[in-house]
Amino acid sequence: MADLRKIIEKLGYTDVRTLLNSGNVVFQATTAKGAAERIERGLERLGVPARVVVLDAADLQAIVKQNSLAVDDRNPSRLMVAIPIESKRGLAKLQGLLEEDWSPDVLAFGTKAAYFWIPDGLLESKLANAIMRTHGEGFTVRNWATISKLHALCESY
Repeated sequence: MADLRKIIEKLGYTDVRTLLNSGNVVFQATTAKGAAERIERGLERLGVPARVVVLDAADLQAIVKQNSLAVDDRNPSRLMVAIPIESKRGLAKLQGLLEEDWSPDVLAFGTKAAYFWIPDGLLESKLANAIMRTHGEGFTVRNWATISKLHALCESY
């Protein structure tokens, strides 16, 4: 995480904070435009090729507010958020999954992310397996606990 923080700082971003060892970073920037590509190139120089998604604070706020599946009695590690890597069009690829019954799993959508509640866990979830098998490369997935922590970090600026 120290190397990741250094990459972000060398790119000119400020107030860089990492979230545990999760590979998630919060930083200040005048614009998010081009940040994902710049960070990906920095990671490649470290020998860590990875797709990067950069959300601004407003995007993250929308993702939090639009989660209709976030209720107090749900385990936040079993509530997943799928964020398209390329664009919002990626969400359209998952819309067809609404036509199937995934019980006990539940799928919902916002404008910037898809949400899926998997009460029996990731390994037992037919819905999570369908998402990852057919569209996994087009999304980054985080659990609600991580999203909530990232949101709190953004709110602290």
